[in-house]
Amino acid sequence: MSPILAGIIGSALLVFFLFLGMPIAFVMMFVGFLGIGYLASINAALPVVAKTIYETASYYPYTIIPLFILMGGFAGNAGITRELYETFDKWFRRLPGGLSIATITTCAFFAALSGSSVAASAAMGTIAIPEMRRFNYSPKLAVGTVAAGGTLSFLIPPSLGFVIYGMLTEQSIGKLLISGIIPGILLSSTFILIIVFMVRKNPGLAPSNPEGVSFKEKLLALKGVWETIIVFMIVMGGIYLGFINPTEAGAIGALALFVIILLKRRLTLQNLFASLFEAARISVLVLFLVAGANVFSYFLALSTIPMAVSSWMGGLEVSRYVVLAIIISIYLVLGCFLDAISMMVLTLPVIFPVVKALGFDPIWFGVVCVIMMEAGLITPPVGLNVYTLAGVVKDVPMQTIFRGAAPFLLSMIAVVILITLFPEIALFLPSMMGR
Repeated sequence: MSPILAGIIGSALLVFFLFLGMPIAFVMMFVGFLGIGYLASINAALPVVAKTIYETASYYPYTIIPLFILMGGFAGNAGITRELYETFDKWFRRLPGGLSIATITTCAFFAALSGSSVAASAAMGTIAIPEMRRFNYSPKLAVGTVAAGGTLSFLIPPSLGFVIYGMLTEQSIGKLLISGIIPGILLSSTFILIIVFMVRKNPGLAPSNPEGVSFKEKLLALKGVWETIIVFMIVMGGIYLGFINPTEAGAIGALALFVIILLKRRLTLQNLFASLFEAARISVLVLFLVAGANVFSYFLALSTIPMAVSSWMGGLEVSRYVVLAIIISIYLVLGCFLDAISMMVLTLPVIFPVVKALGFDPIWFGVVCVIMMEAGLITPPVGLNVYTLAGVVKDVPMQTIFRGAAPFLLSMIAVVILITLFPEIALFLPSMMGR
């Protein structure tokens, strides 16, 4: 059996096991182990799994993940999410769909403190949806806004998506994080435009709010954003100027938010342990996903499939943007069946060599990749943010949440197109970073 045929059979076996519902991390390890054993030898395959898990866990940048998750946990426990929402509610409540706009803006600011989209969806589901219900907002608009807004935490740094992409592709995590700032602002803005368009077209979706707010009240309300701005400037500013690396930035951000909890007198053993447990849980999950992807990548490298696919796509008599469109379409389809992180670790070993062969910038493609992973968070039938929100808002059917989030998928596609036409949107800030 040729190596390429062995690789194809191994990939088919991987898909078969996934459809049986087996955990993707262990499936990739198992199939990768079998493939290496066949193409090399069992004696070569046996050390690979243990060595890969050890090397992944001891990889210094991996420590960013628990720190970024811990930042989000501390931010939630400090009550920052609610204060942000109250601030932007006062500023935007008189606009068409004002509460939905306040929700998106709050999600964007919360994303600047948390790398977990699930945490953002859960937090905003408990805060924003009751308020939108109080003013008779359409349930579809309310839950769709929160589900889509929660995805911003996967793009706006500190972003778990960029950390995983950087680990899998060996790109600069600092540059990747900085590259998400302008696209994150752009995507947030397009979400708001979608809301305004829908509400102007159908005012019944979001009845106007008669409660006025004086300019003085608006100014006083800005005290609710200072913590977020300070922490974000310390963390991302330090990375951008080259004073600290991403791991040090995560530690400083977590410490700063811990101090804020202490100053606000909101630290309890319960929320401290909850934050630590969530950071540990997600970190272990990502550890095994990345380790499994690396084992499977060894197998694919031995099978020569990535090189064959790269050569084949590079030799196609079509524009490289046609190939990019095919890749994006594949991600849209896969997003219907896999969660964002699983999709990333499963596809990048094959997709990334193709992208490099086509001459696309790896940092730029990181932004495109992360946005497409965001889309997977709200696409049926497997949308992690939708499932999270359904657990928080138990009386709203999941199909209603999926329908409410669907218009925001158009925003993601539009931003990907804009970034493709104008790569500087993603590359300008990284190109100016301090060394």
